[in-house]
Amino acid sequence: FLEKNTQKSVYLHQNSIRMTILNILAPILAVSVGFILLLFIGSVIFYLSFYRKVPQGQALVRTGRGGIRVAFDEGMLVIPVLHLGEVMDTSLKKLEIARIGKDGLICNDNLRADIKVVFFVRVNQKEEDVRRVAQSIGCTRASSNETLVNLFDAKFSEALKTVGKQFNFVDLYNSREKFKNEILNTIGRDLNGYILDDCAIDYLEQTPLEFLKPDNILDAQGIKKITELTANEKIKANLIRRNEEKTLKKQDVEAQEAILELDRQLAEKEAIQHREIATIKAREEAETEKITQEEFLKSERARIT
Repeated sequence: FLEKNTQKSVYLHQNSIRMTILNILAPILAVSVGFILLLFIGSVIFYLSFYRKVPQGQALVRTGRGGIRVAFDEGMLVIPVLHLGEVMDTSLKKLEIARIGKDGLICNDNLRADIKVVFFVRVNQKEEDVRRVAQSIGCTRASSNETLVNLFDAKFSEALKTVGKQFNFVDLYNSREKFKNEILNTIGRDLNGYILDDCAIDYLEQTPLEFLKPDNILDAQGIKKITELTANEKIKANLIRRNEEKTLKKQDVEAQEAILELDRQLAEKEAIQHREIATIKAREEAETEKITQEEFLKSERARIT
């Protein structure tokens, strides 16, 4: 009995301790769970508030704590004060190089060519290239037309002059694809963080003679060649026109002679036909007269008899 009472007392004492502990821990657990939920919700809100996505054709460059980081397809966490996030345009840009008039492209035969070439340039979508451009130029200015002109106008113009000097004007005009490939090979694809995708010849014609300078030795040779070529072509064209006129005149004379010959043959045939008709008529009239006279003779003989 004493043992049972002792065990029962111990059991009740243990339950009392457990209830006391639960009563103490319950508020703590509730506060902890609430704090964890609050922390989780706050973290989600914080993440969504400062997470930046990257649009197509752009790169997100984050500087500040953690160094420079670049994101293309996926977004990145940009925390104010700690970070600075800038967007760099990596889409394709057009840069037109024109050499017109007195600045026309000098060919191998010293003729000048008016030419416009459109280059397609963009920031290379690699992290190291984007970093290089961001550090040297800046994200905002990286893809502006003014920046592209300042960076590449001289280089592209020099490439045009170098390649243009390898072609005669006629070859240049007839082999545009080869000329374009030579330009791309001369410039190269890698442009210190940028990449040259392609180029296109938008306009190509001979520079008018009035823009050439006679006191320039290259232009003087070009003027001489243009004068010789145009004079020879004029002579050939005039010869062709005169041969054309002679051929046409000869054809007209031959046609007229053929017409006259046909008219003569027609007149002869008509005369023969008229003569034959007259002969037939005369023969018939004579035969008719003969018969008439014979009948008259018969009647006279009968009357005499």
